[in-house]
Amino acid sequence: MKYSIENKLSKTAWAALSVLMISAGAAGCKSMNKTQKGVVIGSAGGAVLGAGVGKAAGNTAVGAIIGAAVGGVTGGIIGRKMDKQAEEIDNIPGAEVKRVGEGINVTFDSGVLFGFDQSNLTTPAAERISELAGILKKYPDTYIRIEGHTDDQGAHAYNERLSKRRAQSVADFLKQQNITGNRIRTAWYGEDQPKFDNSSEENRAKNRRVEFAIYANEKMVEAAKKEAGN
Repeated sequence: MKYSIENKLSKTAWAALSVLMISAGAAGCKSMNKTQKGVVIGSAGGAVLGAGVGKAAGNTAVGAIIGAAVGGVTGGIIGRKMDKQAEEIDNIPGAEVKRVGEGINVTFDSGVLFGFDQSNLTTPAAERISELAGILKKYPDTYIRIEGHTDDQGAHAYNERLSKRRAQSVADFLKQQNITGNRIRTAWYGEDQPKFDNSSEENRAKNRRVEFAIYANEKMVEAAKKEAGN
């Protein structure tokens, strides 16, 4: 299994998250499994924690997942459901999959999805997103946030528009694959959230990416509450 919560966050972001969890009585978190960590993260304070971690990580997809957490036993049940889905997504070529709290963060770099300066999905990309859609249809009780990002080459305003087109292109394709529109949210950040410094072409290629945040919708939360006896 290639994904883990620790590997998703930068050292700075993980330090920020650790401080917040400790303040919530989460000492000893490193010895917990992924599901237990999801419980702690959720119970530490939803939107406030999510905003703090997202800012520290420079990653709003992570922040969205953390902010949507419900915590407690309910959050643990949701986390276990997400584990299985993450394992399936992890088999898609070109997908970087990380379990974060009660959700899943999936990253496709734009070299996988798009040609240079393009927003139309390539044929191999369509095949991979189609695989993702097949898995998402098996787990219908989630929201899917799609974020577009670029490197720092070119004008800032142009990059923002390009990242928007890329996010929308993926969203439109998922809808064509019968993923219902009410599950999908889009966001775009141009060059403002690099995962790597833009000092080399290799790093710039990694920053040209589309990220997904997959997290529970109200139906899944209610079902988990019932299973937890709440």
